[in-house]
Amino acid sequence: MADTELTDLNAFLRVADAGGFRAAAYRHGVSASSLSDAVQRLEETTGTRLFNRTTRSVRTTDAGQRFLDKLRPALAEIGTALDDLSGGDGPGGRLKLDVPGIVARHILPPIVDAFLLANPRVSLEISVTEGLIDVMAAGCDAGIRYSEHLSADMMAVPIGPKRQRYVVVASPGYLASHGKPLHPRDLTGHAGIGHLFPSGRVHPWEFERDGERFTVQPRERLITGSSDIQIAAALSGHGVLLTFEELVAVHLERGELVPLLQDWPQEFAGPQLYFPRAHRKDAALSAFVRFVGDHPIAQY
Repeated sequence: MADTELTDLNAFLRVADAGGFRAAAYRHGVSASSLSDAVQRLEETTGTRLFNRTTRSVRTTDAGQRFLDKLRPALAEIGTALDDLSGGDGPGGRLKLDVPGIVARHILPPIVDAFLLANPRVSLEISVTEGLIDVMAAGCDAGIRYSEHLSADMMAVPIGPKRQRYVVVASPGYLASHGKPLHPRDLTGHAGIGHLFPSGRVHPWEFERDGERFTVQPRERLITGSSDIQIAAALSGHGVLLTFEELVAVHLERGELVPLLQDWPQEFAGPQLYFPRAHRKDAALSAFVRFVGDHPIAQY
């Protein structure tokens, strides 16, 4: 295959992953016009329209998506072969992950540090998105989520703590004015600080102990998808907050927030790294999956 043809294939892959010519150009430090020319040459060579272009979006056509699905592992194999020829030490390439905020803030940093040290030829690109997404459609190689519902072509392994928990907290000033809830049912009389999911939903708070289950919906004084705003509101005494323990650990230690309903522990399984079954064709992703499974820092 001629160099120009391989360049055009890479250009097509970059535009598809970035979701546009300008985004791909910015990400890879090239001009948008050069990417456009390369894709146009590829379309003329194959006689197939690969993208549907509008002023607001660039999306692969059905034929373009089928081509992309076959092209991605093929280019990864070529990259691996070139790495072998160049005598590189260890796997190389770029790995793109999408993770929720709690993972980005409290779980992933030590894992990223150790992985980059162990794999100097791998580059990481990490986006932070709340809620469920199709990582493949988003141009990512893998994702990290809680209780992910996986499709048949995906796999998952634990990453981070095996168990985590939610805590209910409020400021001392709020409790002095409104009283301390002693049972989940008491929360219905309190102002709540709710979490707004990307779907637009605000889930009720669920509690379970010894087979006894309660679902309550506090009177929401504030609803937001930002954990920083939620915590700031709780610290200022605007209501009761249900959140990840890691997010408020410092404030609990300082006495700025008070834990509530501790006899109703809310533990749940830790996050999962999920990825395609064909991950072994991608050197960088395969290296990360092995690292997560082999290193205690990724299973603390």
